[in-house]
Amino acid sequence: MNKQLKSQSIVTLVLVASLVTLAICGCVSGSETSNKATTDTPTNTTNATSTSSAAYIQNGGTGTRSNQDFNATNTDENGIKVTNDGTLTISDSTVTKTGNTSSNDNSDFYGLNAGVLAESGSAIELTNCTVTTNANGANGVFATGSGSSVTLSNVTIKTSADGSRGVDATQTGNITCTNVNITTAGQHCAAIATDRGNGNITVTGGTMNTAGDGSPGIYSTGNITASNSVISATGSEAAVIEGKNSISLTNVTISGEKKCGVMLYQSFSGDAEVGTSSFTMNGGSLKAAVGPLFYITNTQSIIDLKDANLSAASGTLFTASTDRWGNTGSNGGVVTFKAENETLEGNITCDNVSSVTAILQNSTTLTGAINANNTAKSMNLTLDSTSNWNVTGTSYLTNFTDEDSTLSNIKDNGNTIYYDSSSSTNSWLEGKTYTLTDGGQLTPLTGLQ
Repeated sequence: MNKQLKSQSIVTLVLVASLVTLAICGCVSGSETSNKATTDTPTNTTNATSTSSAAYIQNGGTGTRSNQDFNATNTDENGIKVTNDGTLTISDSTVTKTGNTSSNDNSDFYGLNAGVLAESGSAIELTNCTVTTNANGANGVFATGSGSSVTLSNVTIKTSADGSRGVDATQTGNITCTNVNITTAGQHCAAIATDRGNGNITVTGGTMNTAGDGSPGIYSTGNITASNSVISATGSEAAVIEGKNSISLTNVTISGEKKCGVMLYQSFSGDAEVGTSSFTMNGGSLKAAVGPLFYITNTQSIIDLKDANLSAASGTLFTASTDRWGNTGSNGGVVTFKAENETLEGNITCDNVSSVTAILQNSTTLTGAINANNTAKSMNLTLDSTSNWNVTGTSYLTNFTDEDSTLSNIKDNGNTIYYDSSSSTNSWLEGKTYTLTDGGQLTPLTGLQ
């Protein structure tokens, strides 16, 4: 055997011995340098966190820990990391993370530097635990990759620095939260978030508070479901959906104090697939301290509300409009808005590259003006016979459908409603002018712009 081959054999034996040791111990700590480019549109989806270190690492296998403190202080170091189909159960323990990330993208997309990380098909269960991070790019709890999951019960999560969400799932990872309380203080720190490659989060109970700029209570580039929770954002919107993704709320109290209530948009950054954004709310309440209750731009969207208490201090129910994203002339909002058993207060506004379809049914009442400045590319309204429109200003409709052919479900307050007589949808009105109950009119106008 020559000298080179002999050296290679020795190295091989050392590596085999190391792997055997790891298999016996079930955990290992170490550090390598990530080679993933820092960019908004990475050229690969390799899990970059496999190169990071952790205070506690479990590589495959099954583990159980209780009454322990996990403390990570180094750059790019996770507090707890489970990889390669491992399963770890932790109870009555604390995780503390300091030390900033070296790559915001890798923290956002793959959980680099997070307090708790499940990757590569692994599963973590935390019960009666506390996770605290005080470092840039240090998400509290993170799941990334197909089959990866984290289940949280009676857990408290607190993050203090920028780019540090409470819980975050990416690359189809899954997180389930039951009675989890989350507080974030930094910028771009949603309490509940998904990011690139989609993710799925289910929340039951708990209280979530965010304070930083650009830190909504919920940020979805995946599928997020919450019930019986209280969520507030004092430095941002209550909730944001990007692209072909969803938020579904049941009996949730949620509020935002900056920008708007709920924003639905598409940035084309590569973080979210292009498609229809979906926001569903059944029961609970939604409050916007400023701006419209809903703001839609550069995406198609569906908003579905039932039995929810809604409040917009600005007096604008929702706005569909262009913004800084997308191509000029085709970057408006296209929204279908459905409301059942709702009391809606506020105006509906829309610009000339945006379209709105509002469907009011099952005893819904809208108080407000619709398309008052006649700017909408398309503004459509459907009323069933149990629903009412309390008109507060001149309004313009492209298409209008009313199950009550007597129009007695319109309280006009002396205002005029114009409809497009050239639209076949309005043929039932026969191009006529109708005097309404308070002296206002429903009258034809050919071409609303």
